[in-house]
Amino acid sequence: MKRSNRLVLLVGVFLAIVAFVGILIVLQGGGSGDKTVKKPTTGNVVVAKVDIALSDRIRSEQVEIKVLDLTAITPGAYQDPSQVVGQIARQQIGQGGQITPAILGVTGSGQITNIDCPGTLRCIAVQVDQLTGVGTVIKSGDFVDMLIGLQGDQFPVITTNPVDGSFTVVTGLNGTSVKTPLLLQGLQVVGTLLPPVAQSTAAPAASPGTGGTQPATALSGQQEIVILAVTPQQEEVIRFTQLSGAAPLGAISLVLRSAADFIDPITKQPVVPPPVQTTGVILKTLVDSYGVLPPEVVETVTPLPSPSPKR
Repeated sequence: MKRSNRLVLLVGVFLAIVAFVGILIVLQGGGSGDKTVKKPTTGNVVVAKVDIALSDRIRSEQVEIKVLDLTAITPGAYQDPSQVVGQIARQQIGQGGQITPAILGVTGSGQITNIDCPGTLRCIAVQVDQLTGVGTVIKSGDFVDMLIGLQGDQFPVITTNPVDGSFTVVTGLNGTSVKTPLLLQGLQVVGTLLPPVAQSTAAPAASPGTGGTQPATALSGQQEIVILAVTPQQEEVIRFTQLSGAAPLGAISLVLRSAADFIDPITKQPVVPPPVQTTGVILKTLVDSYGVLPPEVVETVTPLPSPSPKR
């Protein structure tokens, strides 16, 4: 009797094992057939839901996710809207266009492959350096104001001889003038050019007090070419300044503007802000309006020699 019970128990365990293995086979799709994992043929990509203009700060309602064949997806295209929302469009994006790092200006190649000059405007290049060009970090889609500074030799002061009509240039006067003309506010940047990045094998300099190594700011006087969209009148002003004889990197400075100044806060549509009236600055302005002290003229009196006594 005991032997029979043991046999029944062993048969039961065997059947349970067989059932368990059968269940595993069913759940795994059977023991036969192709077990290779199929590679996906489609993927997500972020595309423009509407036309997005150059300089627009991309909003969530302007983009959407589409599922496309992998062969139709542009290399590097973003897959999640959170990667592009809030970024500035450095190129115009048509409806349905895929959002890529190049469109957001994340390239670093320093090369311009195409310039799309806005309608009715002209595109002109100006040259700036790290001091006159906001550290040479200006990018396509930015808005800038242009400061024009002219030195005394562009403002000669003369005295005229009423007898023969000749004139003499007066020296020793401070003729420096800085002015932001109304025509040179809110210029749109449509492209930039930077020199190739130099390959350096030197180790990065350690920043004091940090306990580690961080790349140091290179005050190398790096230059940048900035392509601006301007009106015909602005074009003439810029070209006159470039030909005025002033130092090419000292006469023109670009000042970065906030992109929010050019977007209506309610409609979120592009707007042209009204120009700001400025007075310009000369030395007299600094003295009269800002309390800058002019140099004081020090007068010395040399005594005359005493006359010799009469004999």
